[in-house]
Amino acid sequence: MNDGQRFDRLPATAADRTDEGRPTREAVLGFWAERFGVPPATFDGHSFWEKGSGKVWAFAGEAPDPATVEALGMVFLRARQEHPKPTTEAAQRFGREATRNVVELDREAAARFLAGEDQELAWDGDWGYLIVAHELAGGVEPIGVGLYLHGELRSQIPKGRRRQL
Repeated sequence: MNDGQRFDRLPATAADRTDEGRPTREAVLGFWAERFGVPPATFDGHSFWEKGSGKVWAFAGEAPDPATVEALGMVFLRARQEHPKPTTEAAQRFGREATRNVVELDREAAARFLAGEDQELAWDGDWGYLIVAHELAGGVEPIGVGLYLHGELRSQIPKGRRRQL
């Protein structure tokens, strides 16, 4: 049963699940591997937890299970919906490892994206959630998550983190 006041460790596989709707570690890592090409080994040393219904957190380490704390690591993924949604924090932390569904924006488009603006984009990849990146200091850095539908990139930068550059 989900309890919004505590963290429950994700079971390793569906066979280990006691709550039928709870995501599994295998499914979460499979999503990142399939959607973004991020190798599951990237998450070695991280434990995954659910608090409430579908809010998956990643923690670099271990903790007692269940854990009754306010926060444990970072919010990582919104699960229990038709299409899982990675968080901005997860994209920024792990998006460098992505080899698929990454769109690199130029300076002007990246500034609009960070300001929360939706924009037309020519993209020949998959529709859905993308890791949005920009060249910075000689490398490509992930800046967040965008939703690409019908030729438009919709910024998913949370309102409180939007910036005018």
